[in-house]
Amino acid sequence: MKAWVLSKNGIDNLNLKEINRPKLKHDEVLVKVKAIGLNPIDSMVIDLIPVKSEIIPGAEFAGEIEEVGEEVKALKKGDRVSVYNRYFDGTCHYCLSGEEMLCDNGYIFSIGSNGGLTEYAVINQKNAFKIPDSTSFELAASLPVAALTSYNALNRANIRKDEFIAVVGASGNTGIFALQFAKMFGAKTIAISSKDWVKDFGADYVVGYENALEEVKKITDSKMVDVVIDSIGTKLWDLGYSLLGKNGRMVTFGTETGSNAQIDISQLYSKQLSILGSTGGSIKQFSEVVNKSGDLKVKTWKKFNFQEAKEAFKEINNKEKSGRIIIML
Repeated sequence: MKAWVLSKNGIDNLNLKEINRPKLKHDEVLVKVKAIGLNPIDSMVIDLIPVKSEIIPGAEFAGEIEEVGEEVKALKKGDRVSVYNRYFDGTCHYCLSGEEMLCDNGYIFSIGSNGGLTEYAVINQKNAFKIPDSTSFELAASLPVAALTSYNALNRANIRKDEFIAVVGASGNTGIFALQFAKMFGAKTIAISSKDWVKDFGADYVVGYENALEEVKKITDSKMVDVVIDSIGTKLWDLGYSLLGKNGRMVTFGTETGSNAQIDISQLYSKQLSILGSTGGSIKQFSEVVNKSGDLKVKTWKKFNFQEAKEAFKEINNKEKSGRIIIML
């Protein structure tokens, strides 16, 4: 079988190779990969995270069951699946409390083990979730990172019906799903974005970065928003923070523009604000996301075939990007 293998950091060290198809253990399944969704984490794997030995990138993927181990009963050949992309041991304190994304011994596929940029991938059966017939592989390859990250963030914020939420960077991978889930929860959504098409993904209001503060004041009658979702990091941190009203919650999970931020402590205590970190999501949450996927949609900016994977990776940080980058097999 063919797989894209990274031998050391740098896009020039990502090469298409012929490798042996992995053998199954009793509780594993072989997935014929159909789609891979690219994210900032993939760029970090290529360029920043030290490569200790050859590894197959691709943190987010979906496909079709090709073969099952002898103890696998809930899945069969031909089942269409999305892949929960984290290893977890199931025995640590966090796993036992239903927070597998915080597993003491866990890791993300493509960092601690091979990812999905391959014709066939072996995963444990507990990581494979059957998708509804109406869910395309394109969308299914957007559920493990883009959708689940947003879903967990909204749950961390405890978003409630009729609350105002501002999604900073609403046209990004996670932003388009944060808007859709927020609408499902009954929130009033404000997209902080320069892209009008986010209205098609659940934005009640679309506000540009330059006049966001003034516009949000008008929309909320000066009460400001209850929740801010930030996946950008340093560059727009101050803007997002300034949009919070009393008892507001800011949830952050991205450092694309930097990881350092300053906080006005007087605003933090006088308005009783909360700043929450969020990472990935749990197995239970992923199951919920998959079940809701029939009501979700994804915007794809560019599609690439498997042989064009290296070109696809080069587009991850393209400033003109407007939607997802998907590699199809």
